[in-house]
Amino acid sequence: MSQGERRERRSKKAKLMVVDDERDNLDLLYRTFRRDFQVYRAESAKAALEILDQEGEMAIIISDQRMPEMNGTEFLGKSVEKYPDTIRILLTGYTDVEDLVEAINAGKVFKYIVKPWNPTELKALIEQASDTYQVIKQSTNNLRRSLRRESIQNTVMTALRDKLDYNSMLQNISETVGKNFEADFCCLQSVEENKLTEHRFTYCNPSEAADEANLLNAPDSQALIQAAFESHQTQSQRYAEGDRPYLHLAVPLSYQESLFGILSLYQYDTDGLWPDEDVQLLESIIEQASLALSQAKLYERATQLANQLQSELEVARQFQANLLRQSWPEIDAVDVQAYCYPAREVGGDFFEVYVHPQGDIWVAVGDVSGKGVPAALFMASAISVLRRELSQDTSQEPNEVIRNLNSSLIDDLTSNNSFITMAVARYRPSTQELAYASAGHVYPLVWSHKKLMEQLAANEPVTVEPNILKVRGIPVGILPVWKAQSGQVKMEPGDVLLLTSDGITEAKDPGAGQPDSEAMLNQEGLWRLLIEQPGKLNLTQLLDSVRADNAIQEDDQTLLSLEVL
Repeated sequence: MSQGERRERRSKKAKLMVVDDERDNLDLLYRTFRRDFQVYRAESAKAALEILDQEGEMAIIISDQRMPEMNGTEFLGKSVEKYPDTIRILLTGYTDVEDLVEAINAGKVFKYIVKPWNPTELKALIEQASDTYQVIKQSTNNLRRSLRRESIQNTVMTALRDKLDYNSMLQNISETVGKNFEADFCCLQSVEENKLTEHRFTYCNPSEAADEANLLNAPDSQALIQAAFESHQTQSQRYAEGDRPYLHLAVPLSYQESLFGILSLYQYDTDGLWPDEDVQLLESIIEQASLALSQAKLYERATQLANQLQSELEVARQFQANLLRQSWPEIDAVDVQAYCYPAREVGGDFFEVYVHPQGDIWVAVGDVSGKGVPAALFMASAISVLRRELSQDTSQEPNEVIRNLNSSLIDDLTSNNSFITMAVARYRPSTQELAYASAGHVYPLVWSHKKLMEQLAANEPVTVEPNILKVRGIPVGILPVWKAQSGQVKMEPGDVLLLTSDGITEAKDPGAGQPDSEAMLNQEGLWRLLIEQPGKLNLTQLLDSVRADNAIQEDDQTLLSLEVL
């Protein structure tokens, strides 16, 4: 057997210390156990304490009770606090019960042996003590590892939670792992699109002057990082070349199929490889950190997509706003107001005001089913077709306009399970006649606003009632052929036509009387708000009244009025 093998075998033996002021007893105990244990001898308690300071924890201590200066009970008691797992055996030539009780209580004595001892019984006892020590030590180490794992995991995860952005999390991983695993230098090299990047997040032990550039750029170091990158497996290597040998551990940060980086830990002046226990603990922590990085990456991408979508929606919102007429020619015969407020960036509500070359004044309000981008796309199509129909050489009847609109959009609407409700009206100043048609939309209102203002100004009871133009028709996009009749009513100076979308009538009623009431405004509530509004009709003020008890806009809201002058 070589000297190195003997030294390795000796280092694997459990350590046993015998303490006795009688040299013959020491020699006998040494000869008895030297083949199975690494035996240390001490002729006094003081010498035994010095050996413990130099050699560290013993698996077993056999101590005589009767010694000068310090007895066995006192000595074993002093060793308990620093080495609680050690198995302690007391040798005594006396049977004094009080001494034994004190030894067992204060010195945590496993067994006591009365001198002279039986060698066979002593060997059996020491074998039992050795097995007990191994069990206790394994349990203690397992508990220590669990506590360390939990402590470091909590530290790492707390550090990650402190940062929201991806790069800050990478820096935190490098610093936290480097500190907790006592690395002299730590570097996390990020991976993007399955390629190692030049982005490095480093930690350096403040008490260690690490040569960062040499460690990072050394060919051996780069080769180990590349091996960890390609294999997705932890790599470890000790480099003895140069003035300062060092150990390099490269751990991939990966979750499922995604690789986020390679974490490198360096320690100087090491004699062997990184302990398996530390490597396993590190891999466990890196696994959790990788999951957090995966979530952060998804959040980062989602944020980028959300910002991109928000920018695109802003462009779409502006485009949709431009589709709606921002102004129209001044018309001597009427005063027209129109406003559309989407619930989201874009919506499905729309309105149209068109003055025909023959003098007819067309107004319309429509509502595409649903909200957001799909509704906005159909809204753009509906406006385009509607304008085409209204600009015909000869003005059509309102029901004909809706029928032609249905014919143009039916295929697209049905294939997408969508439909459009709308109200279309044509006012002819020469005859003061209003023709109108409805496709499943909120019924238009007509009333004498002039007479209403006169009654309000005179504080008279309001007797004006709105004329609800109840001409029925199904929404556009339901049936291949749309069929319904147009209605007709004569309008006098001071009369007002009001078209709204259901975002107005289905809003929460601010006058319901109960703060938590879910009652809808409906046309009755809308008429009440119109009566409460003093002076000339103002749609902006009317909308403010509708929104008074609606903190959140649930649906697109559109208003259009035509007042005969």
